[in-house]
Amino acid sequence: MMNTREFLEILHMAERLKDTTRHCTTSKGRTESVAEHCWRTALMAFLLKSEFPDCDMDRVVGMCLIHDLGECFTGDIPTFLKTEKDRQEEEHQLEQWMKSLPADISARLTELFHEMNAQQTKEAKLYKALDKLEALIQHNEAPISTWAENEYALNKTYAFDSVDFSDWMMALRKEILDDTLRKIELES
Repeated sequence: MMNTREFLEILHMAERLKDTTRHCTTSKGRTESVAEHCWRTALMAFLLKSEFPDCDMDRVVGMCLIHDLGECFTGDIPTFLKTEKDRQEEEHQLEQWMKSLPADISARLTELFHEMNAQQTKEAKLYKALDKLEALIQHNEAPISTWAENEYALNKTYAFDSVDFSDWMMALRKEILDDTLRKIELES
């Protein structure tokens, strides 16, 4: 059982993600927070419930909400710069924090993170695809002047391997690619 102080302490830790910035910017050029990315990824899952009736969408929404909690400790490192050492440090700090939580919360978080990392269930695959696609969508919404040089190529190729489990997700990825190509043509 969790008491009110423990609940508040978890929220205080999670609040760090509001101030942890990402590599992406919003459509108005403001640097995006990790919390904003997680929120929209969860919204994407919520909106897709009828497209994936065989998925436990509450579980997917949960994965989307928590997937970047480790960045409370390490900050955000763009995927194209993140090393294995960075991943291990983030995972270690997250695990230590989760162990300090009330047993039922710790168990729920640990179970979800194991499922997410294993990438064996439909739910885990859908969460991972949404995580990657949200970043691509955000890049397409951001001013092209904020793109790093390597993102012109990345936005054309990134995440195709993460959506190949679903025709619907593959169609969405292709639609995002169309947006990318139009953006590059119009804004370059």
